Amino acid sequence: MTTRKLHIIGGGLAGSEAAWQAAQMGVEVHLHEMRPERGTDAHVTGQLAELVCSNSFRSDDWENNAVGLLHEEMRRCDSVIMKSAAQHKVPAGGALAVDRVGFAGSVEAQLGAHPNIEIRRQEITDLSAFKDDLVILATGPLTSPDLSAQIAELTGGDDLAFFDAIAPIVYKDSIDFDRAWFQSRYDKGDGADYINCPLSQDQYETFIRELLEGEKTDFKEWEKTTPYFDGCLPIEVMAERGAETLRFGPMKPVGLTNKHDPETKPYAVVQLRQDNALGTLYNMVGFQTKLKYAEQTRIFKMIPGLQEASFARLGGLHRNTFINSPTLLDDHMRLTSRPNIRFAGQITGVEGYVESASIGLLAGRFAAAELLDRSLTSPPSTTALGALIQHITGGADAKTFQPMNINFGLFPPIETPKTKDGKRLRGKDKSRARKQALSHRALKDLAQWLGTDFHVPSEAAE
Repeated sequence: MTTRKLHIIGGGLAGSEAAWQAAQMGVEVHLHEMRPERGTDAHVTGQLAELVCSNSFRSDDWENNAVGLLHEEMRRCDSVIMKSAAQHKVPAGGALAVDRVGFAGSVEAQLGAHPNIEIRRQEITDLSAFKDDLVILATGPLTSPDLSAQIAELTGGDDLAFFDAIAPIVYKDSIDFDRAWFQSRYDKGDGADYINCPLSQDQYETFIRELLEGEKTDFKEWEKTTPYFDGCLPIEVMAERGAETLRFGPMKPVGLTNKHDPETKPYAVVQLRQDNALGTLYNMVGFQTKLKYAEQTRIFKMIPGLQEASFARLGGLHRNTFINSPTLLDDHMRLTSRPNIRFAGQITGVEGYVESASIGLLAGRFAAAELLDRSLTSPPSTTALGALIQHITGGADAKTFQPMNINFGLFPPIETPKTKDGKRLRGKDKSRARKQALSHRALKDLAQWLGTDFHVPSEAAE
């Protein structure tokens, strides 16, 4: 038996999932988390797996959406993140959203109760202390300065970085429902999972003008060349790209009917999504911002329905760091120059909660297999797990490497199914059929990788 140990540094979604997977395989895990001993610019609690931005894991549609497929693959891998998300799900139409406090509490409770996991509340600043033990660095985008300096030294260069923004959260009882109404776009999910605030053309144009002129957070000199991640742009940065950008983005009015005035189509709509199980907090969808706090309060109260809004949390901005994984990591997430060290989560250059957790899932399994002297291949590139890890460890161009969400463009191509009479599909029908073919192939190939029987999810079978 090996005497080497597995140390996981960072108790976010990736580190928590890595610890769970390795422990479930029978490996003793030491999970190191610096909070609450040392906080960050974005966290507000000491909980493991705290969600610092949105409470949404995005689409849960496994057949038609790549992130929904990733959800399903993680469920089939016994993911503690997906298990906890299911236990603390809140209404969100076709998306999977959670009560953030209950979710994090569930993850922490399950890890804390596992006989193979020891949670150590301490900041790690010196990796050399672990000698030849296996280490998974899952410190995320908010890695402490001392550890960041060590990572930069290990990787032979400066960290890459981008800015990520946080959306405000509103108290439900401060929303004016004489103007706002409940409805999901196109009545998806339960049909009334979002609160909608309508804007006329004049109101929208005034809002855009104030958004652009509002006072923003100043950047430090070293931050001025740091780019944004396109998947999480501040709302005012989106507005700078054109007056109509938001109306075709997070403020699009399609699929909604104002119950207070059914004959008048809103020119734009602000949606709010439930953020906790009690339904007392609602997140402003797509409203990540770098406006100063006073400006946020002033400008967002211009939105009909939010004129008396009380904010449980205002938006914010933080600098994320990630490594150039295609040049540094092998297909088992090991640092090629120091193979006892693995990276996992957002620091590897994936973007999104489930993407980060999924890389933690794989890193935990790889590390445990190594300690147990078992052979474990990477999942097939035809799966969401395999497509994501292949992208960050070699599929992406290292010169232009940027954070990436899971998407069907990362999957090997597949022949699009035809109609029953052999005719080619076109337009939306072709796109839908292709996505479904990719998803079914992924689950079949994942079952083979896991050594389990293939089955479609029960809701699809019905």
